[in-house]
Amino acid sequence: MPPSRLSFQLEAQASDSRARAATFQTLHGVIKSPLFMPVGTQATVKAQLPEALEAAGSQILLANTYHLLLRPGPEVFRKMGGIHRFMKWPGSVLTDSGGYQIFSLPHSRSMTEAGAVFQSYVDGQRILLSPELSIQTQMAIGSDIMMVLDQCIPSTADEKAARAALQVTQRWAVRSLAAREESPQSMFAIVQGALYPQLRRESAEGLMQMPFDGFAIGGLAVGEAKQEREDVCELTAALLPADRPRYLMGVGTPLDVLEAVHRGVDMFDCIIPTQVAKRGSCFTSRGIVELRRSVYKFADEPLDPVCSCPVCAKYSRAYLHHLTKTQEPLGWQLMGQHNIHFYHELMREIRQSILEDRFLKLYQEKRQWLQVDDVDHPITGTRPIPNSRTPSLREGDYELVLKEGEAAVMRNLVTGTVLPTEVGSLLWLEEVQLTRKLLLPESESAETVAPLIIWDLGLGAAAAAMALILAYEKIAEEGPVRPMQIVSFCADWSPLRLALSHKKRFPYLRHGAADTIIHRGAWESRFRKGLSWRVVRGTIEATDFSDFPEPEVIVDHFGLKAEFGGNFELTLSDLQKRLA
Repeated sequence: MPPSRLSFQLEAQASDSRARAATFQTLHGVIKSPLFMPVGTQATVKAQLPEALEAAGSQILLANTYHLLLRPGPEVFRKMGGIHRFMKWPGSVLTDSGGYQIFSLPHSRSMTEAGAVFQSYVDGQRILLSPELSIQTQMAIGSDIMMVLDQCIPSTADEKAARAALQVTQRWAVRSLAAREESPQSMFAIVQGALYPQLRRESAEGLMQMPFDGFAIGGLAVGEAKQEREDVCELTAALLPADRPRYLMGVGTPLDVLEAVHRGVDMFDCIIPTQVAKRGSCFTSRGIVELRRSVYKFADEPLDPVCSCPVCAKYSRAYLHHLTKTQEPLGWQLMGQHNIHFYHELMREIRQSILEDRFLKLYQEKRQWLQVDDVDHPITGTRPIPNSRTPSLREGDYELVLKEGEAAVMRNLVTGTVLPTEVGSLLWLEEVQLTRKLLLPESESAETVAPLIIWDLGLGAAAAAMALILAYEKIAEEGPVRPMQIVSFCADWSPLRLALSHKKRFPYLRHGAADTIIHRGAWESRFRKGLSWRVVRGTIEATDFSDFPEPEVIVDHFGLKAEFGGNFELTLSDLQKRLA
């Protein structure tokens, strides 16, 4: 590929991760990645002053071609000398092409090979947004980075529709490049293909034949599950050239951003920081704070005591609660300012950890907190979401018993058995002497030593398996460890499904392994090579244990007792007695 107009320089890549740190040069300065771009759709970030955005560390703002085409129009930008002078923004600007906005208007547009015909919400005029018009408008706006016009469809579309949209996007990419002519502005292509790996490969390979300055991963966060998005993101990022920026469009929460950095993405945008601020939701170093809650009425303390933003330095939670309850615009402004600062600070921490090659440790720490909701109060709109409901306290033969100030108790309604769900109190881990079994002597290596095989007799709410996984990850920080394979024998998924629907009651389930295991039946750690877990579905009576490697440790899940030592015989009768 020809040299990028952005002079992209890869500075570091984390060990055992695809996370990377880089710098590149736009028309308005040097950019350090990974980075988050606040969304300024109509040449303004909602409720934020440009000075505050600059002070928080915003490097690039995102503006939207579709909206700016309609109002104020390209002629205004030409006369005013471009968007930077127009909005008094000294930093860089990326303009989206308008493809997603066209996708969001299914009843007032039509798609042809020429482009998208839609009706203006300003004056009702019918407009053909072609690749050429999109690029001409972006050139008038004067953005540093332009996006090609693409055809966006739901990520859950069938393969035929996904292939057709991909092919249109490829042809429009060629036309977008031609329309740029001699403009010094950079241009990114957009990889499409929905959830189909072969289509993502086809799209990436075709676009990489053209001289684009960067590549975006499009068509995600539009209907797919979180795990599907992460898998497609990881696959697509790995297909893209290492000497170009990678941009995941429209994503997302702080946790989404962390996960995507881990998978090799450099750039992000999303309206979430200001959108949730409008309803009183704020991201903090210890999870999400919902300032609508009356518990904060007398809270004379900062929003986040470890945050260095001007809002946390000056205002109390009580005042922000008051502004939220009275729907004062100042509340939206202050909480949005904090959230944007939080995103930028997260990106700075991530970047520094990559440069110092300690990203995995930061990743493990952050992912435990970034998904923590305020107590019993997840983020919602100011009005109830239609058809939303409180998760059921029952699943199959199991019931969740919740008592104020106490840990949740899961009980079998038929037998009365109480399942263990307190990972921190599993003293049997000490009996197993897991540290001694896992840490390798200097004379051995993980590649040559036999894995530690553990049988988990009864999956339950995955407390035993997750305790082992969390313990393994902690032990692995002390030194080289041998591989560990957990095999859970499960006759009923109900306890785990019930626990996952009340995840905030079970902190150990914030680890992604349980979500993966219930959807796929198997999980393998991406950052601890050799750590794996699979579930064998079926009753004890129907299981042929000779099909599985002999275990070194057996965990009786229901009694949380462990046996170990090797060279023992375990009969079917023994197993039946354990689970009786």
